[in-house]
Amino acid sequence: MSKETLQHTMRSKVRVFEDGGIRLLRKGQKGLIHAIFSRFGLVLVLLVLQFGALFSLMRWFSDLLPHYLGGTLLVTAVMMVYLLNQDMNNSVRIPWLVVTALAPVLGVLLFCYTKEDVGHRMLKKRLLELEGQTRSQLPQNKKTGKALDADCPGAASLAQYLRGRGGGFPVYENTQVTYFPSGEAKFAALLPQLESATQYIFLEYFIIDEGLMWGRILEILARKAAQGVDVRVMYDGTCEFSTLPRDYPRRLEALGIRCKVFAPVTPFVSTHYNYRDHRKILVVDGRVGFTGGVNLADEYINHVEKYGRWKDAAVMLEGEGVRTMTALFLQMWSIQREPEFAQFLTRPLPETQANGFVIPYGDCPLDGERVGEMVYIDLLNRARHSVHIITPYLILDGELETALRFAAERGVDVHLILPGKPDKWFAYALAKTHYLPLLSSGVKISEWVPGFTHAKVMIMDGQEAVVGTINLDYRSLYHHFENAVWMRGVDCLPRIEADFQDTLAQCRTVEPTRQSVWQGKKLLHLVGMVLKFIAPLI
Repeated sequence: MSKETLQHTMRSKVRVFEDGGIRLLRKGQKGLIHAIFSRFGLVLVLLVLQFGALFSLMRWFSDLLPHYLGGTLLVTAVMMVYLLNQDMNNSVRIPWLVVTALAPVLGVLLFCYTKEDVGHRMLKKRLLELEGQTRSQLPQNKKTGKALDADCPGAASLAQYLRGRGGGFPVYENTQVTYFPSGEAKFAALLPQLESATQYIFLEYFIIDEGLMWGRILEILARKAAQGVDVRVMYDGTCEFSTLPRDYPRRLEALGIRCKVFAPVTPFVSTHYNYRDHRKILVVDGRVGFTGGVNLADEYINHVEKYGRWKDAAVMLEGEGVRTMTALFLQMWSIQREPEFAQFLTRPLPETQANGFVIPYGDCPLDGERVGEMVYIDLLNRARHSVHIITPYLILDGELETALRFAAERGVDVHLILPGKPDKWFAYALAKTHYLPLLSSGVKISEWVPGFTHAKVMIMDGQEAVVGTINLDYRSLYHHFENAVWMRGVDCLPRIEADFQDTLAQCRTVEPTRQSVWQGKKLLHLVGMVLKFIAPLI
C-alpha cells in the first residue's frame, strides 16, 4: 500500500507526515477538563473512593482498638513468627515486619491480600502451562551444550539453570549479535528490517507513544499488514494512563494490525498492578529479533529531550536464537487464546555463521524464580577481572548487594554507571542509599553527566555480557515480566566494552564520602532514608 493510498483509505483515522510516518488521530483535546472527564479521570476517582472507603472502615474500627489491644499484640507476635519462618528474601521480610509492627491490623490485612495475589492465580496457571508447551518446541542441541561446557564449565552451569528451573531456555550457536549503543542506532537498523518482512512482525513493548519514532514504524506496519504480513502489537496497560487512548487497539485493527493490551488498568484495587509487561521484543519472520532498553517513543532516540540526553542500548539477533524471542512473545500473546507455538517455532531459518553462544531468556514474576537476578549474581560470582554495568536504577536486595560487594572485595573491578539526571527522584534517592556501602567495599560508581542512562548492560571479564530490559531494582527483579540476552564469545563484546568506556568518559566519579554521594541535597537524603525500609513494597 502506498502512502497516498493509505492516506486516502484512512483519511479520518491517520495523519501522514513529511518524514513518512503516520499517527492515529485522537478524538477530543488534552487538558485538565479532558483529563477529569476521560476514562483516566473516572478510574482515578473510583480508585480514590475505594481507598477512602477502606480508610473510613479502619477509622471506624479504631474506636474499638483500645479494647482489643491485647488481641492486637497477639496478632502482631503471631505475624512476626510467621514472617520469620517464611521462605522469602530478608530484604522483603524486614519491611513487612516493620509494617505489621507499626500498623498491626492494616499490615496483616495488606500482607494477606498481597500473599493471596487475588486475580492472578489463573494467570499464573496459564503461564506455567504455556511455559511447559514452549519447552517442547525449544529443544536443546546437545552438541551446542557440550561445546559450551568445553569452552567454559561455569557458563555451562548457568545455561543448565536457564534450561531447567530458569524457564526452559536453550543455548544457541551460530546466532549473529549486533550491539547498538543508542536508541538512534537501533531505530536506524530497525526500519529496513521491518521493510524486509514477508511473513510476520511481532512487537511487544512496555511503552508506545505517538511521535516520530512510532509514526515511522507504524507507517511500515500498516503497509505490511495491507500486503498480507501478519502484524501483531502488544503493549502494557499503563500506556492507557500515560501515552495512548483506551481505544488504540481498535484503531490499529482498522489498519489491519492485530493488537493486545497486557493487564489494562481497571477502576478496582487489585494486586495485578504489581505485575507489568516490561519486555521489549520485536521479531521479523523469526529470523531477526531486537531487544534492549529502547521503547517506542521519541525520548529514546533523543528526538525530544526529557532528562537531558538519553543513553540506551539494544541488540539485534539473527539466526536460531531468535526462536526463543518468538516463543516469549507468543507466550504473552496466547494468555487468552490458543497458542501457536508449532506454527511459528518449527519453521526453517536461513543458516547463520557466527562465533560464540547466546541464550535469550525471559523472567516471569509468577513462577517463583528470580531469573534476571540469578543471572546477574552468577556473572558477579564468576568474574575474575571486571564487571561493568550500566543501569538506570539501583534499588538492591541483600543478595545482589552482597554479590556486588563481594566481587569487589575479591579484587574484581566492579564499576556501575548510573544517571546524572534521574527520571524519578524517589528512585534516585533510593539508589544513593546504596552508594556508601558499595563504595566502602571497593565498588566504583559513576554518574553520567549529560543525562539519563536507561541501558541495562552488564559485561563480565570482556567475555560474557547481558543486554536486555532488566534493571537493578525490586520492580524489575521481582514484579515485572522481563527479557534479556546472555552472550559469550560473540563478536560484539568488544563493542559493548567500548561503549561502557565511552560512556564512562562523560561521567562524574562518585567518591566514598557523604558530600560526594548526596552533593548537599539534604531533602533527597531524607527521602532516601525514609523510603529505604519500604523499598521492596513500592
